[in-house]
Amino acid sequence: MATAGSYRDIYDGWRTDPEGFWMGAARAIDWVRPPSKALSAEKAPLYEWFKDAEVNACWNAVDRHVEAGHGERIAIIHDSPITRSVRKITYAELRNRVATLAGALRAKGIEKGDRVIIYMPMVPEALEAMLACARLGAIHSVVFGGFAANELAVRIDDAKPKAIIAASCGLEPGRVVHYKPLLDAAIDQASHKPAFCVILQREQEVAKLIDGRDFAWHSFQYGVQPAECVPVSGDHPAYILYTSGTTGQPKGVVRPTAGHLVALNWTMGNIYKVGAGDVFWAASDVGWVVGHSYICYGPLIAGCTTIVFEGKPVGTPDAGTFWRVIQDHGVKSFFTAPTAFRAIKREDPQGELIKDYDISGLRALFLAGERADPDTILWAQRHLKVPVIDHWWQTETGWAIAANPIGIEELPVKIGSPSVPMPGYDVQVLDEGGHPVAPGTLGAIAVKLPLPPGTLPTLWNADERFRKSYLDHFPGYYETGDAGYIDEDGYLYIMARTDDVINVAGHRLSTGAMEEVLAAHEDVAECAVIGVADDLKGQAPLGFLCLNKGTNRPHGEIVKECVGLVREKIGPVAAFKTACVVDRLPKTRSGKILRGTMVKIADGEAYKTPATIDDPAILDEITEALKALGYPRG
Repeated sequence: MATAGSYRDIYDGWRTDPEGFWMGAARAIDWVRPPSKALSAEKAPLYEWFKDAEVNACWNAVDRHVEAGHGERIAIIHDSPITRSVRKITYAELRNRVATLAGALRAKGIEKGDRVIIYMPMVPEALEAMLACARLGAIHSVVFGGFAANELAVRIDDAKPKAIIAASCGLEPGRVVHYKPLLDAAIDQASHKPAFCVILQREQEVAKLIDGRDFAWHSFQYGVQPAECVPVSGDHPAYILYTSGTTGQPKGVVRPTAGHLVALNWTMGNIYKVGAGDVFWAASDVGWVVGHSYICYGPLIAGCTTIVFEGKPVGTPDAGTFWRVIQDHGVKSFFTAPTAFRAIKREDPQGELIKDYDISGLRALFLAGERADPDTILWAQRHLKVPVIDHWWQTETGWAIAANPIGIEELPVKIGSPSVPMPGYDVQVLDEGGHPVAPGTLGAIAVKLPLPPGTLPTLWNADERFRKSYLDHFPGYYETGDAGYIDEDGYLYIMARTDDVINVAGHRLSTGAMEEVLAAHEDVAECAVIGVADDLKGQAPLGFLCLNKGTNRPHGEIVKECVGLVREKIGPVAAFKTACVVDRLPKTRSGKILRGTMVKIADGEAYKTPATIDDPAILDEITEALKALGYPRG
């Protein structure tokens, strides 16, 4: 349930008594042994939460709802426009399926503390695998399905899983992604070898199993004794989720069980304004943090119905698929990435397809994952006629650092801002020396320690790397890696990654601010601005423009207008003189634009094609566009 009171009262209440605040939030969780205190600071700055408690995440997400008499409530809706199928699984069915899978894993030797890698597409079985691990106290590590063999091998060697649970294939519009050959190649490459693999055979492609190592999903579970929930200590890792590291070695973000349960449960009512029986949809992937927090654990802990969607915002079959899902399943709260909305807006600039569906049950749209440019927010507000809420968080935090907590109080929306810090986060904007700056001043965004429950306490087997990556630069703070400012009303603005703040002739400028201006041009569907090396000014901004479908005007005209807009809105100081039109931008599979890679291409530096890239061929297109502009220079 949502917390009573105003946002300011609740945030101030947390600041005054953080221990009391989090112990109060913890009362909503079913404990085997309740915590005696919230925060443990013995290992500071590596803080821990609810450490002396005992709890089970699967019990809280599944069994307790069945025990409370809600077994017939729908837990999961699998909607796959690619296979043209919809499946619904009740909480009672989910409990039985998860208990049986956990029993089969236990029979093969999986126990508390063992790691299990999950390498699966958007199917309910992916959630079942996560929950089965949680049921046993095993630590799961979901790797985005279809990741290259080398990337999977690196994660196998770091996590050292006893087992891998995978599917025979994944499905993309018009193609089958062959998971099993990727898995086999990864195991061949890895030094660590799992004891066994469990393969979900999909009818679109039946994979060849290796005798003695691989087991088919259904026969593996035949005749086993279902497993009960195994209590774990509050600080026991629920999962490891790898995020890209700057060195190319992925960082294993650790998510402790108790803080994860308490924080996610608090967010469902207070941020997303949903509760038991409501349909909640996060259009992401189980391989990303959003999939962990808000496809699997968060909605199920709260007793909601969660949607597992196997499709794309456009092309399955068209830019109306989101509205169809919202209509068909009565979605109340919807969460996706701004990049998905930009793709829809580009295909359907006037929002004509929305009129074909009844989406009147939708109460709010939440955006996160990339900066939500004002033009996209305005488009969504205009066509959906519901609050459009940008909120900001990271793989490392697991839930929102800043949001508009509509379950507590719907605050005025300031377009371009993810609103205000959530309880648990003391957000500061710092200069290079680590000193807080005045309101409205651009700086590095940091969070005063300790971070709240549900955030990372460290990296998997890498305490020193954790300190170096996040704590050393600003002692006493967690460094987010994002740059921005806080206004006079306490609203936060995320303008860029700190790497994307460019220095033009001594002026620190935000590429995000320039992107906002470009995105407001009526012909621009999506854009990116990078800083390229410049002999005179140190760095100069360079823009990439993707145009709306059906735009027939000469590209040179549009570029000229865009250059003029930046000059008018930001001023000559931005020195924004060059832009080009491209068909698409290089992105990760989760929708983040690969600005750093584009900078390296423009500056003529060697680069490694990121493992997370959606389509490597886009980098060739960007290279050609830059060559046409005379890059790299010199």
